[in-house]
Amino acid sequence: MTDSEGKNLSVFPIGKPNNAYAQYFDGQSYLSPLSTEQVGIFTVTFEPGCRNHWHIHHSKSGGGQILIVTAGRGYYQEWGKEARELKPGDVVNIPANVKHWHGAAKDSWFQHLAVEVSGEGTSNEWCEAVSPEEYEKLS
Repeated sequence: MTDSEGKNLSVFPIGKPNNAYAQYFDGQSYLSPLSTEQVGIFTVTFEPGCRNHWHIHHSKSGGGQILIVTAGRGYYQEWGKEARELKPGDVVNIPANVKHWHGAAKDSWFQHLAVEVSGEGTSNEWCEAVSPEEYEKLS
């Protein structure tokens, strides 16, 4: 992921095309595991306009996810709330059992570290796509 002058925008790798989860994204995303021991940490990179579908990280106790923005500009939104713009250095603590989505702005690459919070009885539920009309309202 480079800017218009060819400079790297992140010290973290873009990773490989996220084909295993492509059905839950609008646009192309990339995934790179950084750590799968103790705590799962993954680099997720979104091409401009790419976003994941609404989803929920279920857990009976503990669980959830933490996003640490490393490059670009994107958004995070919880169901029933306004979208929040994200820039490098921003951290989002996503509690378990909260419906949400995240992804790139229309005009920017976007990358975050996804930290999986340990919990009991955890699972992910993928829901509907983000409405194109709602996404288009974001600047």
